[in-house]
Amino acid sequence: MHFTRTLDGVALIDGARTLPVRHIIGIGRNYAEHAKEQGAEIPTRPMLFAKNPASLCLSGDAIVIPRACQDRPQVDFEGELGVLVGPEPVKDVPAERALSCVAAYCVANDVSARWWQKEGGGGQFYRGKSFDTFCPVGAPVPASSVRDPQALRLTTRLNGETMQNGTTADMVFSVATLIAEISRGHTIVPGTLILTGTPSGVGFARNPPVWLNAGDTVEIEVEGVGKLVNTVRAE
Repeated sequence: MHFTRTLDGVALIDGARTLPVRHIIGIGRNYAEHAKEQGAEIPTRPMLFAKNPASLCLSGDAIVIPRACQDRPQVDFEGELGVLVGPEPVKDVPAERALSCVAAYCVANDVSARWWQKEGGGGQFYRGKSFDTFCPVGAPVPASSVRDPQALRLTTRLNGETMQNGTTADMVFSVATLIAEISRGHTIVPGTLILTGTPSGVGFARNPPVWLNAGDTVEIEVEGVGKLVNTVRAE
């Protein structure tokens, strides 16, 4: 099982089965401490946003800071557990059956251009999170190999220094709950990648802020899932 590039983007290859990544759904503020570091309330329902599938790239690829983001420091990291749904459509699935809809798990980085996310994009997450290369994903592992997605350590390191050190046990909404909630009256198409949220420690919330710069190396590790390593360069 691995991700590979196709003419249309990125696809999961599992034996004879190919599952293109067709859609990306991100979840905002899904760790209480991350909400607190923003001075924001903990959501009572999952906060959903979309990322452009063209933002996908693989471990070992460069995160490219586009010219549109170079006039101000703003590009941030968000280490996350990624969940790929498939191979069948999912709709109105109860939480107790939701994990059976997962094809694979992966390590992901919800790279975010904060000025575009908050100001230049008019407060719309899509703009700041959808630049090319802003969704690196690591090698996928079969869902069956992850016994409990709510018991995984997640660590993000920037140039060897630990920035984020959390656990998926601290999610506000579990993976099963997210799939159940997203699928209420809404079909999750096969090949949908769900980014389940990030722990505290992101760059913009630090004092002083820590931004990604050309020459940096970002390493994200999720226990039992794997590592994602990307360098950073300017366009």
